[in-house]
Amino acid sequence: MEKSESTVNNNLVFGVNGKRFEVSAIHPSTTLLEFLRSHTTFKGAKLSCGEGGCGACVVLLSKYNPVLDQVDDFTVSSCLTLLCSINGCSITTTEGIGNTRDGFHPIHERFSGFHASQCGFCTPGMCMSLFSALVNAEKTSRPEPPLGFSKLKVSEAEKAIAGNLCRCTGYRPIADACKSFAADVDMEDLGLNSFWRKGDSKDVKLSSLPLFKHNGDVCTFPQFLKSKNRSSLLLDSCRYSWSSPVSIEELRRLLGSVEDGNGSRVKVVVGNTGMGYYKEVESYDKYIDLRYIPELSMIRRDDTGINIGAAVTISKAIEALKECNQHGCHTEENMVYKKIADHMEKVASGFIRNSASLGGNLVMAQRNNFPSDIATLLLAVGSLVNIMNGLKSEELTMEEFLRRPELDSKSILLSVKIPDWNRLMGISSGPTMNLLFETYRAAPRPLGNALPYLNAALMAEVSRCTTSNGIILSSCRFAFGAYGTKHPIRATKVEEFLTGKVLSVGVLYEAVKLLGAIVVPDDGTSNPAYRSSLAVGFLFEFFSHLFEANAELPDGYMNGYSPLLSPAKQLDHGKIPTLLSSAKQELELNRQYHPVGDPIAKTGAAIQASGEAVYVDDIPSPTNCLHGAFIYSTKPFARVKGIKLKPESVADGVSALISFKDIPGENIGAKNKLGSEPLFADEFTRCAGQYIAFVVADTQKHADSAADLAVVDYDTQNLEPPILSVEEAVRKSSFFEVPPPLEPKQVGDFSKGMAEADHKILSAEIKLGSQYYFYMETQTALAIPDEDNCIVVYSSLQSPEFAHTTISRCLGIPEHNVRVITRRVGGGFGGKGVRAMPVGTACALAAYKLQRPVRIYMNRKTDMIIAGGRHPMKITYSVGFKSDGKITALHLDILINAGISVDVSPIMPHHIVETLKKYDWGALSFDIKLCKTNHSSKSAMRAPGEVQATFIAEAVIEHVAATLSLDVDSVRSKNLHNFNSLVFFFEGCAGEPVEYTLPSIWNKLAISSSFKERTEKIKQFNICNKWQKRGISRVPIMHEVALTPTPGKVSILSDGSVAVEVGGIELGQGLWTKVKQMAAFALSSIQCDEMGDFLEKIRVIQADTLSLIQGGLTAGSTKSESTCEAIRLCCNMLVERLIPVKEKLQEKMGSVKWSSLILQAQSQAVNLSASSYYVPHFSSMRYLNYGAAVSEVEVNLLTGETTILQTDIIYDCGQSLNPAVDLGQIEGAFVQGIGFFMLEEYLTNSDGLVITKGTWTYKIPTIDTIPKQFNVEILNTGHHEKRILSSKASGEPPLLLAVSVHCATRAAIREARKQLLLWKGLNESDSTSTFQLEVPATMPVVKKLCGLENVESYLQSLLS
Repeated sequence: MEKSESTVNNNLVFGVNGKRFEVSAIHPSTTLLEFLRSHTTFKGAKLSCGEGGCGACVVLLSKYNPVLDQVDDFTVSSCLTLLCSINGCSITTTEGIGNTRDGFHPIHERFSGFHASQCGFCTPGMCMSLFSALVNAEKTSRPEPPLGFSKLKVSEAEKAIAGNLCRCTGYRPIADACKSFAADVDMEDLGLNSFWRKGDSKDVKLSSLPLFKHNGDVCTFPQFLKSKNRSSLLLDSCRYSWSSPVSIEELRRLLGSVEDGNGSRVKVVVGNTGMGYYKEVESYDKYIDLRYIPELSMIRRDDTGINIGAAVTISKAIEALKECNQHGCHTEENMVYKKIADHMEKVASGFIRNSASLGGNLVMAQRNNFPSDIATLLLAVGSLVNIMNGLKSEELTMEEFLRRPELDSKSILLSVKIPDWNRLMGISSGPTMNLLFETYRAAPRPLGNALPYLNAALMAEVSRCTTSNGIILSSCRFAFGAYGTKHPIRATKVEEFLTGKVLSVGVLYEAVKLLGAIVVPDDGTSNPAYRSSLAVGFLFEFFSHLFEANAELPDGYMNGYSPLLSPAKQLDHGKIPTLLSSAKQELELNRQYHPVGDPIAKTGAAIQASGEAVYVDDIPSPTNCLHGAFIYSTKPFARVKGIKLKPESVADGVSALISFKDIPGENIGAKNKLGSEPLFADEFTRCAGQYIAFVVADTQKHADSAADLAVVDYDTQNLEPPILSVEEAVRKSSFFEVPPPLEPKQVGDFSKGMAEADHKILSAEIKLGSQYYFYMETQTALAIPDEDNCIVVYSSLQSPEFAHTTISRCLGIPEHNVRVITRRVGGGFGGKGVRAMPVGTACALAAYKLQRPVRIYMNRKTDMIIAGGRHPMKITYSVGFKSDGKITALHLDILINAGISVDVSPIMPHHIVETLKKYDWGALSFDIKLCKTNHSSKSAMRAPGEVQATFIAEAVIEHVAATLSLDVDSVRSKNLHNFNSLVFFFEGCAGEPVEYTLPSIWNKLAISSSFKERTEKIKQFNICNKWQKRGISRVPIMHEVALTPTPGKVSILSDGSVAVEVGGIELGQGLWTKVKQMAAFALSSIQCDEMGDFLEKIRVIQADTLSLIQGGLTAGSTKSESTCEAIRLCCNMLVERLIPVKEKLQEKMGSVKWSSLILQAQSQAVNLSASSYYVPHFSSMRYLNYGAAVSEVEVNLLTGETTILQTDIIYDCGQSLNPAVDLGQIEGAFVQGIGFFMLEEYLTNSDGLVITKGTWTYKIPTIDTIPKQFNVEILNTGHHEKRILSSKASGEPPLLLAVSVHCATRAAIREARKQLLLWKGLNESDSTSTFQLEVPATMPVVKKLCGLENVESYLQSLLS
């Protein structure tokens, strides 16, 4: 950056990866991430959510403390950290710890070697989270670790990445890469990697790991910054300023200088993390940074309690509370401080807590009704707050602070005081009085990084009653929050009711009834009854151990800790659990086609980890580049009368507004073989989320802001009401046609099957919702006008060929004028297929019209609104079955919500039916309709139709088993195919009898997972535990895939290196890796001397639609196989051309080197480039994949939380082309399936507009929600001669196995419902044994089925 001519003091000076940066003029709202990505060469930190909720942008921030002469190193979310706040600090990104030029860091090498990077978009952030943990572990006084290890502990290594999201890997390999640095790791616990082989000794393993120098070889804070003088005024200009006052007086002056009504907008900041939740649409003029005011940054302890300044970060507050616990305060204070600190560790994630301030969190709770955990905790313990308002300051209780009118911009929270509890509760010292304190939160993720449904902090003073054997409550304080009210509340009526009473079942029953009437969410809050039931459950758990087991209070029981030996004794809410236990990966290597079949590391994994892999948004902006953002409809069907941009948007760099009127060719935004859709709405918008226009501005921030502030004038007068449900679509006959070749065929005679049945279930209903892709890289493209009316588009998409045609037709230019280039995609899962085309097309249109480069990086909110996602559907089924559970006939009526345009929806019926055929239904009939509605277009998402169908199949099986009161596993086994029924159902793709491996997988899994033994243990567990129930389930899958035609091209260059071009796109699924292995295998057949590691000679290059045509769509799990076969054909041609040259050389020289052969071939004008187009033979293009899974879960009946204890998978990969890549696909797909079945709610409002618009409301799986033990066996079968080198697909089928988790949860709920009936004194009936468990089975859904009033029922049963 250029230096300013003004005094250096007023400039911003900081370091990035050891380089000095000085900034003189930049808007204070500029984030660190914006600066890194637009003003430096360091693109490792990625933008994914823009909310601090995913970890893709994590960097290390290092700050020097001159008083202590020490450097603080901690992670921050660079998408929220304001650039001005890092004055005098140093930033380290993943490129700064290692790279291709200086050598990779062991973190990068181990992430690569443990197969912990797939698409790679999240990997740099993961690496920095781990690096920070390593750096800080080295500062501890722990013993010196063994050579190659760090002082890090395994539990810390796992937790280091707890706030980082990954959509590809399933987390297990990432955890292994992290744990490999821990001094206390058991090397046997580390999974498959490319460093050692199974059976190697510990010494071999240690010597194979890339060496970590634990004393550190990365300098995080350069010397030149230590002498930096800090100025209290930065970037002062007539338009904006950033001030860092150093005293309360200076702060008062600054606040006083902002006159009311002069239009200035002031923002008081510490960490700016609140912007992740409360998005800023308009910018501020003046920023005041509170971090340098001593009173706001102090932590002071004395006999009356602990004082914490409002600017102290949450992480520092946690440290202080834990230190207080370590140094001699009263034991009861120890307990309270520790439990507050433990709870606070579940607030947000580490990289947010490191910069978020305690005061900021409380002010958001007071001013914006933020659902704060900290406010609830501090309310329970009687905290006081100190507020400055103008010249006066006042001390308020937390209750007074929360209830008062919202703080204005001139009122500043100065500090918080947590008092001494003996004084607060009036506890007299002595053995008779005892303090109980516990905190609770129910949230979708155990480790935090998720807002709670409800939080609570409960405190009580108890003593032994002198007149009876009971426990008397002397006083209590109960706080509940985050359940859908403005602020946390004290349950004072319950406190008053309990005070002075002897605790008994009757007293507790009255208390929970009273509490249920007090904790009532405001209107409009989701799951209100569930939230109320949580409060009841937590109060019950808090007290239950005092009246159970005859209220035995052993000596010293109350010494600061209540062990909470309650009915929910496995749950210690203050303790962060160990995340994962050891996992097994079993695979049989096949070296017949070496290096095909070797578990080599994914191509490019190391540069993905080091941040050097180039994604579309990493391409440097060309000169004069503009940025675009979409304006989308918020109405489902309306006339668009006009669009107005706010005047300030035009002032802020807006160049153009482009709509359908600006299109020179056709109004087309996407096309595929099944249909097309418009780029923009014309006079009418036909769904919420449809693109209306494209704003083009000088920066992405300005374009996004202009689109956000744009006002669209709608008119719905005289228009038909929109179709917003499948039922309405049926009424209006609004359907898409399914082309005859895609129509599935009925199997058998349904009427005959029903006539043979002993029992029937008629017209049972299931509804399934949608799922969002949540690729880490959102939709993105860059379009550059070229000479002679041409255009080049760099796009992150799965179908460059179709985008190429779309752009040509939209611009009205020949296809040879268009070039679409795709190097790699940061996650796709189907969402970068059709849905990515309009993004590249809009950029191309704007660039073509304005004759300037135009790019877009779509913000997460817009991406979620326009994505469409998985197809929702409504299913009605009728089934006939024998008394032994054998099903004789199944009929399904399925209504699929396809949205407004056809997309790829016509493939859905075929996918659904083929997957349903995994069981022998006797006869299968169906009526499947594709409903055209005024919702956004639904598109293919990983295993489209198949994941829904596998759920439908299991729901039917479960329903039959429940109706007959049979064990569901026996019903599954009874309805598995024999080979004859398989051939009957899968005409044409059943293969040979030896290929049907499902029966052997089914039986083998029962043994390897100890299924029967564990089932018996679970029965015993459920008898012994009232408040946890376990369930186990074994499910099979059968998944049909089809190979597609694919091109390939191989060129041998003069030095013997090889360039490979393929039609398939690298999405993270390892396509390039398998292609390299295939090219090396095929070319090695020439058998030259000194070929060495031939893989090193091969590079796969980016897809270019003018260089290699007919690339098709990378989807359906088989593109890797097809592409490998195309490349083998090319290599075979080249080998055929080279053999005569080699034979002649051999006659002259004896031995022939590869390099000599290529030089000789060139001199003889041999064509060293070969192209092919692999077209699979009709007889072998379709085949079946088989697998099975056993999952065991534990359900908490008080909260509805489901913990996946163990999953065992066996999956048939044929002869795997790369077992490491396939293992990653299996685990990653399974965890994405967990998201669909258990966690992810993709919701819309009544107009069909998506309302889950970011990481705050949309929860994909995290490291703390995957199976605690995750065992996978890849069955390496060799009976697939018609397959490509006997291989089979792995990308999508394993996702279906996640239904085992849902079925296991259903089994646990069934046990809870049986128990509830006993408590109510009722007999089990059909209506209670058969129930539908919704998808996703979130905590509220599970708790509702277990009984929202199960605590009350239990207490009533004790009373009666």
